[in-house]
Amino acid sequence: MSLTHRDFARTSAKTGAGVVLAGSVGALASAPNALASTETAIEGADDVTAHGHHGVGYGPLIPDPDGILALPAGFRYRIVTYTGRTRLESGEFTPSHHDGTSAFDGPRGATLLVNNHELKGPRANWTYPVPLIGGLVYDPAAAGGCTVVEVRREHVAEWVGIAGTSTNCAGGTTPWNTWLTCEETEDKAGQNGMTKDHGYVFEVDPTDRRSNRDPEPVKALGRYAHEAVVVDPRRGHLYLTEDASGPSGLLYRWTPPEGFRHGRGRLRTLAADAGVLAALRCFDSGGRFVDDLSRATRTGTVYGVDWVEVPDRDAREVSVRKQFTEGEVTRARKLEGMWWGDGGAYIVSSFARAESPVQHDGQVWFYDPRRRTLTLKVLLGVNPDPSAEGGFDGPDNITVSPYGGLVVAEDGDGIQHLFGATDSGRTYPIARNELNIGTEQEPEYSEFTGVTFSPDGGTLFANIQEPGVMLAITGPWKRQRRG
Repeated sequence: MSLTHRDFARTSAKTGAGVVLAGSVGALASAPNALASTETAIEGADDVTAHGHHGVGYGPLIPDPDGILALPAGFRYRIVTYTGRTRLESGEFTPSHHDGTSAFDGPRGATLLVNNHELKGPRANWTYPVPLIGGLVYDPAAAGGCTVVEVRREHVAEWVGIAGTSTNCAGGTTPWNTWLTCEETEDKAGQNGMTKDHGYVFEVDPTDRRSNRDPEPVKALGRYAHEAVVVDPRRGHLYLTEDASGPSGLLYRWTPPEGFRHGRGRLRTLAADAGVLAALRCFDSGGRFVDDLSRATRTGTVYGVDWVEVPDRDAREVSVRKQFTEGEVTRARKLEGMWWGDGGAYIVSSFARAESPVQHDGQVWFYDPRRRTLTLKVLLGVNPDPSAEGGFDGPDNITVSPYGGLVVAEDGDGIQHLFGATDSGRTYPIARNELNIGTEQEPEYSEFTGVTFSPDGGTLFANIQEPGVMLAITGPWKRQRRG
């Protein structure tokens, strides 16, 4: 049953100006239309870490003499995989362009990580593509895929989970402990050297190599420039983001067919037209249609949500996002990472520039499926100088922290960070990428990706996308104050 505009307006009037905060992460907001600040202290705060730091976060970042990762005092990192240096079990070098990642419990106390490799187009274009391991290949022309990394104390092993896919960007973890890897492309067979259609979601099982054989796309979830996906463990819905432009992408919800039960490998058994794939349509507390999420300029803004069915989810003739006329669906620039937590989905719109009605450098929304509302939690104003330390822009991959709030991977201009956002909205740095892939005169730093905590919460894993480095960060984690 859909939430009508009248129902939402009535609810908003009762709660006051349409502001309904959902979930336990509170405001999670930077000041509207202002830069997110790197908070390192709160005047009068009474909590002090073992390293003498007060308040929010962990203190200033200390430059790394090895030129990889700046961290706060007391923290350390370990390189887990490194493109062109570490090797797979099969002997090839670790593939490049690490992206979305998630961690799972492995055997005998190990941690298993499924790591996307965002490699688009023909294999010949890449020095370190995902190797074509027999039985694990979808399209032998494609360079992308996933590797599985096993970490147990000082031991690291890595093998191919799926190969022959394209532009594996983000994805998402399922409640049944598998990984859904998403192709951020719309290439069809015959385009860019591909021999099969791409733009799908595939399931990868980190614990059972046999179940990954003969990979098939989950066509029921649509064919478009997929970014991330989350699963509602109670209702069975899947939510999916689309990172695309001209026009901007959409947020989708897939509703399973009646009687379908989720579980390992069951998604691939679905017919291509199974269930209902629908796109987001928002309206404000007055019942007015919202065409673009950038219209929200204040944290705490709440929109009601309806869903509009996709006419042709396999995009045989027209891209899915182009199948809707103006006024039918709500768009957003660079819909990126998602993470399920607090009974709903945290959703990133990375930035909005000239192509959007209102400019910003990042939003994080919270979708509450019970209330059918979308609430703006984090808003980053336009960063006037991304090359200077002190501000953040371009949030991308995201995870809910076991220590409160969110941890966000930055994919902006200039300096690149991992940063946190507390329950009350303060932001603070966790790490800075110091691996210069440019020149001394014109330095360049790749984005962070794949931010995820180990199952026990003791290690934060994250990737530097180029050339492709997986890092394990440990230190004196603590519960973050609201501020």
